[in-house]
Amino acid sequence: MEDRQRRLLQRARLRLVKELQVDLLWELLLQQEIFTQDMIEEIQGAGTRRDQARQLVTDLQTRGRSAFPAFIWCLQETGQNDLAALLSSGCDQPQLRPADIKPVEVHSHPGQSDPCIRTSRYLPSPVKVENERPQEPPHDVTATQGSVEESTRRNSETEVVRELQSLARRDHSALDCCLVILLSHGCQTSHIQFPGGIYGTDGRPIAVEKIVSYFNGSHCPSLRGKPKLFFIQACGGEQKDRGFEVDSEPPVTPLQRSAVESDATPFQVPAGDSDQPDAVTSLPTPSDILVSYSTFPGFVSWRDKLTGSWYVETLDCVLDQYAHSEDLLNMLLRVADAVSAKGKYKQMPGCFNFLRKRFFFTAA
Repeated sequence: MEDRQRRLLQRARLRLVKELQVDLLWELLLQQEIFTQDMIEEIQGAGTRRDQARQLVTDLQTRGRSAFPAFIWCLQETGQNDLAALLSSGCDQPQLRPADIKPVEVHSHPGQSDPCIRTSRYLPSPVKVENERPQEPPHDVTATQGSVEESTRRNSETEVVRELQSLARRDHSALDCCLVILLSHGCQTSHIQFPGGIYGTDGRPIAVEKIVSYFNGSHCPSLRGKPKLFFIQACGGEQKDRGFEVDSEPPVTPLQRSAVESDATPFQVPAGDSDQPDAVTSLPTPSDILVSYSTFPGFVSWRDKLTGSWYVETLDCVLDQYAHSEDLLNMLLRVADAVSAKGKYKQMPGCFNFLRKRFFFTAA
């Protein structure tokens, strides 16, 4: 989708979220190939009608250049003419001729009128431009294990999933941990465990919790009891945080590292103190997982055009300076503190930590 079309959607966002009748659109959006069935089900799972409308507007911006005019026609065909006119205003859209549109098959029971098709049985056919190169996100999607091993994918989201599943199926018995680093566009998604999602190169969002689940104790036996670390450089939504003013604080001396504890020996329940003697032989399915996000859920993640993404560059600097002496959580606090002090708009990294022990990149 072109930038001007995205700007029109952004300007109309409040009205769309408030008024858009999403239930009338699903069949038309599917028939015109604006979204796939899986994508529509993902949007429908966002929650209330307003939540679905908000997610639809967000996901629509990731589709191709034909999605915007096709969406306007969908609005017209479902009688949502005020919203169609709102999006059309200020937009230099070419007039579609009968040859540019294709019929939509309407299936209705005898005696019933179709609730969706109100004015015309025709919608625009998706525009295909010969020799057009597919759009790519500004970041690569990278999976790493132990060391950063780049595996950029240029074809489709399903390849990203296959790459991650392939990584999860490997034998990790001889390794100490697994690292997955994802850099892409991001969005809000419905979730139960871990918020957010990243976009594949085809514009389809992949939920972070789905990615993490590939590596949990049930799906990846050779990583049971081992740290599984996920670093997500992606927007968590579209909100922009201007922050708030605070009084200047005196300089804080760096945190002193406490005596190094050995992580080699697992915690043992003293004999006679437990009525579950077999409890130490099993672990919770989501144990030993840490997901570090570049920004708070729902908010934009920023990058400098010259130096790169705030979170990634800061994380790199902190690891380079402190990885020899500090544990991961302490370093992530340093990253959060440094990134939160940047820019006119603010960004707050954070993490979901389900590790059982302190994690060091080097042996103590």
